[in-house]
Amino acid sequence: MKASERIHGSIESQIRDGALLPGDPIDEERLMAHFGVSRTPVREAMLQLKAEGLLTSLPRGGMVVSKLDVPELFAMWELLAELEGLAARYACERMSKTERQALADAHRESEAVVEREDEAGWERANKAFHEILYAGARNPYLRQEILRMRTRTQAYRKHAFSAVVRLRVSFDGHAGIVAAILANDREAAGRAAFAHLNPGGAPWITDLLMKLPRELLD
Repeated sequence: MKASERIHGSIESQIRDGALLPGDPIDEERLMAHFGVSRTPVREAMLQLKAEGLLTSLPRGGMVVSKLDVPELFAMWELLAELEGLAARYACERMSKTERQALADAHRESEAVVEREDEAGWERANKAFHEILYAGARNPYLRQEILRMRTRTQAYRKHAFSAVVRLRVSFDGHAGIVAAILANDREAAGRAAFAHLNPGGAPWITDLLMKLPRELLD
């Protein structure tokens, strides 16, 4: 793997995991030292991330993690919900019996995390649940686009789960997806996955907007 690809993956991962937040600067010198490379592969990686919308150039040089304004956030979040619905429909059509059982097992096991009110544990369980769906959808390009959208919106969506009650809401959303897939109901699976992430139908959306730190918004 090229140095620029490794650097790209590292920055993207840090954005996805919340180690880098919207507005945070990218430290080129630190990346050069960490990867033991010249400035060229660092710049190549940053330019690629800029083309993908993850980084923004500053007028006086350097780059920061891109911010979203409220209309951009909701447009992207809405599209993410549509893509998740498509993944669920594909998974319902293409998953093996073993994969369906794995999805049901992952969902059942995640309830203990919800009962413990373990937000970090839920993040891991949620990721595992959705990865089973993406694998079952048999479309790596769709997975790639979903992960890109999740990365762009992660810092904002995380505030939707700042209260532990959100864990139960999300868990119940997974329950609808699992039930539809086990019933082999493609359309119901798509609707359940869309509803699970659709910001337009979320009753807590006003609360989310009030709590979003202004420094995250463009």
